[in-house]
Formats: sequence, C-alpha cells, structure tokens
Amino acid sequence: MKSDSFSRRQFLQRSSQAFVSGLIAAPVLEAQTAMPRSETLVQQLYGSLRENQQNLLCFGWEDARRLKVDNNWHITPQKLRDVLDADQQDLVRQIFDGLHSDEYKKEVWRQFDQDNKSDGGFASSSIALFGQPGKGQFEFVLTGRHCTRRCDGDSEAGTAFGGPIFYGHAAKGFYEKPDHEGNAYWFQAKRANEVFQALNGKQRGMALLGEARDETGSRTVKLTGQNTGLEGIPMSELTADQKGLVRQVLGDLLAPFRRGDAQESMKYIEAAGFDHLHMAFYKNQDVGEDGVWDVWQIEGPSMIWYFRGDPHVHCWAHIKEKV
Repeated sequence: MKSDSFSRRQFLQRSSQAFVSGLIAAPVLEAQTAMPRSETLVQQLYGSLRENQQNLLCFGWEDARRLKVDNNWHITPQKLRDVLDADQQDLVRQIFDGLHSDEYKKEVWRQFDQDNKSDGGFASSSIALFGQPGKGQFEFVLTGRHCTRRCDGDSEAGTAFGGPIFYGHAAKGFYEKPDHEGNAYWFQAKRANEVFQALNGKQRGMALLGEARDETGSRTVKLTGQNTGLEGIPMSELTADQKGLVRQVLGDLLAPFRRGDAQESMKYIEAAGFDHLHMAFYKNQDVGEDGVWDVWQIEGPSMIWYFRGDPHVHCWAHIKEKV
C-alpha cells in the first residue's frame, strides 16, 4: 500500500504536468467581462472600511511599501484582529483563498495555519490597500510569517502577481530534516532535483555552484534584465527532454496559485525567451549532505524564483514582462 505522503506527491506531480501544459497552450485572457472574485472582494472590503480603518490601512499608489517583500513581516503594525470586524476579516480570508488554486489551497491553508499558530493564526496577519479599489489602480497586500500575497487586478502593468511574492513553511520546526517531512512545498524541490539528475557531467558542472544569494528582503528578487551571465546552466545547454522537465518545475512552482496569475507568469517567462533562463543548485547548503539540493533557483532577464530549503523552506518569486 502506498503511503499518504507518496500518494499526495504522485498526485501533485501528475497535476503539475497537466497544469503547465495547460498554461503553455492556453492564452491569457487580455480582457474579462468581470473582475476576478478576489479583486471584487477587495473592492467590497474597501467599501466597508470606516474612516478610522482607512486611516490605518489605506495608502497612496506610490507608497514604497506596496512593492516590498520579505519572509516574515507586517506591512502595517495593526494585525487583522486589531483593526477589522469579524465580517471584514472573513472578506480578507476569502480574498486570500481566491488567490490560490482549488487543487492546492488546502495545503496553503495548512502551511499558513501551522506557521502562524503561535501568534493567533490568520488574524495575526496584516493588510494594506493602495490606490482606490473600484476607481482606478489598486493593490491589496497581505503579509505575515512566510507570506506576502498581492491582489491588484493587473493594476501593476506587466507584472505577474502584482509584484514580488513570498511563501514558505517550517513544518517540523525551524531546522527541518533532509526529507522536510510535512512541508507543503518540498515537492517543488524534489521535482527540481529530478532536473539535476537528468543532467550529464558537463551540465552538472555548470549548474552546481557553491553559495546561494543572501536573503535581503526586496533585493533578494531584484531583476537584472540580463540574458547571459546569470548563475547556473542556461536552458540553451539542455536537450528538449531536459527543457520539458524544467517546464514541469515551473508548473510545480505555479501550481499553488490561481490559474490567471499562473498563465500570466508563463506568458511573461516564455515571451522573454525560455532559453535565456538559467537554473542553479547550491552544494554548500545541502541539508544532511545527502546530495539532494535544498537550495536552487531559476532566473531569467525578467524573472526569478528562488527556493531556499535551508534551514526550512523559503520561496521568493518575481516575474515581469520586461525590465
């Protein structure tokens, strides 16, 4: 009999294969007759705010906090439980829920609840709204431990997810064991390691480096605009089958998120040139020294997805149409 974890992993792998195939084949809808559900709920939330709540949570579009990202932070000092009524908190939950795929949102909630349990769960997160929802450019941002999510109705032009995002998980404590038992996102690293195993000796020499980049807030995902000279092996050095595996990794990375955001991400990645992507693994941050690389990244001229599995999982992502 297969274990539950094995069955879940196999399900997620099969799902991501179909998922990325659909993302590549299906065009992004340039215009929609109605705003997506989460954007509609942001407008509803904004309309429900009293003046004193607006003074605490609402800011101008140009406010520097709008595009900030970090692994554990609060965009405003006030947590949800301190500033919002129960029905308003429920709207925030629905907004967050709608930003994730039906197939994966259960795992997203499991991660969020585990990582924020000691601080009071979802009500310990914080939000901010920029611009004026329903009247022009706007962006909703939710932050907390292992969480930066955005909802903007494509107000931030040419930018997937509305700007850089962060997700992560410390499933069994701060220092996870090599198998990262119970981690909601470790399956992404397992697929990435399948790419490494498919490389020949010369390719592995190009892909495997020493130390990864530091985690320095928004600077962690600063985009270079460069087609060459990035860390790791360029996709131009891979065979067609190996490139297919990398595309499956991209499907794994995008699987937790709603389809519209995932489609937009793949559109920008492909438009910038798939062969300009580079993939790197880092041997000096190998948890348990088992040769399963815990830290790795995919980077192109206008995107980066940085997976840091040491000491637990941190994932940084930033995707734009161009820099």
